[in-house]
Order: sequence, then structure tokens, then C-alpha cells
Amino acid sequence: MSTTSAILKTKQHFEILDGLRGVAALAVVVFHFTEFIFPSYDVNFIGHGFLAVDFFFCLSGFVIAYAYDDRIGKMGVLEFFKSRVIRLHPLVILGSVLGLIGFLVDPFGGHPEAYSIGRLALIWVSSMLLIPFPAMQERYFNLFSFNAPAWSLFWEYVANIVYAFVLYRLARKYLVVLLFIAAAALGFVAFRANVLSGGWAGENFWEGGARILYSFTAGLLVYRFNFIIKNKLGFIGLAILLLSAFMMPHFKWNWLAELLVVLFYFPVIIALGAGATLSAGVKKICVFSGNLSYPLYMTHYVGIWFFGNYVMSHKPPTNQIVYITIAGVALLVGMGYLAMVLYDIPVRKYLNSKRKQS
Repeated sequence: MSTTSAILKTKQHFEILDGLRGVAALAVVVFHFTEFIFPSYDVNFIGHGFLAVDFFFCLSGFVIAYAYDDRIGKMGVLEFFKSRVIRLHPLVILGSVLGLIGFLVDPFGGHPEAYSIGRLALIWVSSMLLIPFPAMQERYFNLFSFNAPAWSLFWEYVANIVYAFVLYRLARKYLVVLLFIAAAALGFVAFRANVLSGGWAGENFWEGGARILYSFTAGLLVYRFNFIIKNKLGFIGLAILLLSAFMMPHFKWNWLAELLVVLFYFPVIIALGAGATLSAGVKKICVFSGNLSYPLYMTHYVGIWFFGNYVMSHKPPTNQIVYITIAGVALLVGMGYLAMVLYDIPVRKYLNSKRKQS
């Protein structure tokens, strides 16, 4: 066994945080369905579902600090990058492949004939390599036209690079200064846009930078200050608290409510999740939910485009939309599971074995 593997096996695993990541991923899927049903967030019952990304960013900061703060100096930056690419990129590729296929065969919308083969190839390669390329008007100039959620993975990679070269070396006092600067930037973004949902398109690209700068740094500090709150809320209690942030009503000071959720509420939930306990049965659910979260997040949007194009082209009645949404969520969860067991886990296992041999 390698030293790195031995260190990881001796560390505590925060299963409740895994479970909450799964809850947030499912909330994103539901939110993306309801975006086409309720174009206005004001009447969408999960109209703040996009804040799940900020929760992901904060959780990522906590997990990266927990997993690598005490060993990145020994393992080296290159090995750190290898570990992150193996963990993240196989599903970036699969999401891009599914997105291209979905665009080509979508019976309800999309016009592949309007693009040359070279243009489509360029858009697809950009998606595979996580190079932002907002090129398709009918897809709202998403940074990654074939897999819209990949925008957050782009910023995740940026955060990992900055962590490896800068953040892991910074003392807590400097990280606190950075946190205040990031909070000011995030406040400016929230006030100007009146909503904290940017970062996914060319026109709001830099808003994604403000979102991850604050939340990732906050997650680092939750770990480094050992801000862990012992509690008996359990997985269900914390899941309800998390979902309440996504389902809170919209009102005049909406931008401020979202800002406060990101600035304070999500870091506290992570601190509570790290300090909560759970039974063996719930533990299995949390582990499964956490394992499924990333495959679900990175493969679901091909189904969302099918659904959205169908709604816009056929204008189905409300009762039909409800049934389609329920069935669609179930199907996409199933597809995420298949992506996990048939592709993600085997590919990562293969890549890690090759890495050990080299």
C-alpha cells in the first residue's frame, strides 16, 4: 500500500456531507426541469436551486483542504493534479459525448444542420477540454453548449490550480483577508444582477469566478479553523435545512437573501454536517447518494434539453408535464447510476492502476 493510500484510509470520512452532496445534485436536476415549466424563479417552488452550485463549491473547499492540506507538499503538485483529473475528467468527457449525441438526435428541437461539421467538432472538443466556448444562441450561449453544467467544473479546476500553487500555503489570517475580499466581490455581483445564478454563460462568465472564490475559500476555512459543530440533527434534519435554502420564496430583497445563504448558511451547514452522527443504515444511503451525485450532475442535462425542447414545441398540459418530470427525474437518476457503475468507477480504477504502475 502506498503512503498516500495509507493516510487516506486512516482519515475520518464525513458520510453526511456525501449525502448532502447527493441531495444538492438531485435538487439541481429538479430545478433544471422546473426552469422550463416556470420560466420565472418567483413562482418556481425550487427557484433557488442554482445555489446548489455554491454549496458544491464550499463543500469542495472543505474536502480538498481535509484531503490534501497535510500531504500535497509531500505528494507534489503534479501528483495532486493527476488525482484531480482522474477524479473529475472522465465524467466531463462522458457528459460531452452524451451532449453531442443528444443534440444530433433530439426529435423535439435543435438544428444540427445549421452547423458545419468543423464547427460542431470545435464546440465538442472545447467541451471535452473544458475550454469555455459560448457559441450556440439556441442554447443561451452556455459556456459549454453540449453539457451546460460543466461551467462549474471549469471553475472547480481553476480553484484546484490556485489551491495547489497558492492557497494551501497561505496562513489562516491571509485566507480570512481573501475571504473578505471575495465576500465584497460576491456582494457586488449579487446586487448588480439581483440574483446569484451567473457563471454559466459568456455574458456572466466572471460571476462564476466570484462565486467560487468566496465559497471555496470559506470551505477551506471551515476545515482550517476546525469549525465543526457537534449536533444530533442527522442526515434528514440537515437535508431539510439544505433544501430550505433552495426552496425559500423570492421577494424584493432576493439578492440579499441569496448572498446571506452563500456567505453564512452553507458554511454552517457544512460545519453541522461534519459534526453530525448517523446510524449504519442511513450511512449506506449517504455513501450511495454521495457516489451518485457527480455522475448524476454531469450526465443529466442531455435529458433536460429533450424535455425543454418538447415543452417549448408541443406546449403540453400541466398534468402531463408533472408526470413527465417525475418520470424524467427517475430516468436521469438511473442513467447517472449506470454512468457511475459502468463507466466512471471502472475508468477511474483503470487510470489509478496505470498511475501506480508508472
